[in-house]
Amino acid sequence: MKELKEMEAKKAEIDSKAAAGVRRELWCGLGFLLAQTLGFFRLTFWELSWDVMEPVCFFMTSIYFTAGYGFFLKTSRDPSFEGFFETRFAAKQKRLLRDSNFDLRRFDELKQEASFSPLSNERVSAGTNFKNIYQY
Repeated sequence: MKELKEMEAKKAEIDSKAAAGVRRELWCGLGFLLAQTLGFFRLTFWELSWDVMEPVCFFMTSIYFTAGYGFFLKTSRDPSFEGFFETRFAAKQKRLLRDSNFDLRRFDELKQEASFSPLSNERVSAGTNFKNIYQY
């Protein structure tokens, strides 16, 4: 049981690092979109005109739509921020688990043993709860 608690603590730390990395990526994405919007705004109303910028905006929108559709085709997940978060979280978590030599099979075995143990009165975590990770 002690080994399981240690592994749960280590996995919780890995999950926290993965979630923080994905949140950082999402904030950078927001910064990029804001900079692009401000750039388009400036080009539309000061530098150029709407007649020039309209096709640029149309093609940028088409590129974003195509990227979302490609995301759906590759991951079979909804191209939403939540779907993107979950996909990026799983990838970062997998990399961090590998980098820290975390034995996921042993962890799952210990969880199975603990869940079947009649002597265990303690709750065993059921895995990653994305709802708690979204909290800031």
